[in-house]
Amino acid sequence: MNLALWIAAGLLAAVALAGGITKTFVPKEKLARANGGGWTATASVGFVKTLGVLEILAAVGLILPAVLGIAPALVPVTAVCWVLLMIGAMITHLRHNEAKFIVLNLFYLALAAFVAWGRLGPEPF
Repeated sequence: MNLALWIAAGLLAAVALAGGITKTFVPKEKLARANGGGWTATASVGFVKTLGVLEILAAVGLILPAVLGIAPALVPVTAVCWVLLMIGAMITHLRHNEAKFIVLNLFYLALAAFVAWGRLGPEPF
């Protein structure tokens, strides 16, 4: 179980880091063109950058506290925050008729819920 939780947290951290770096450092106009318009076309630059920073922080919060042994309770807290972020992402993609992303966000939500459940319940640090 512990290994499965580490794999799930690592996968989520990789996804969060990739998404965060993209949203933080790629210009909004380029993101909007790459997504065929999508939600980034209507969002402000500040909002997109803020989401990027939050995703980078999520990547850090899913791995580093447990690896360093400093406040490992932050891992399930971060996973719960990721669940909330994915709910917001699904609502945003639903409003923009981007159904393929909703399925992906649901998968990430399930992984984060698994990490939160596992680290709060059967396999705490």
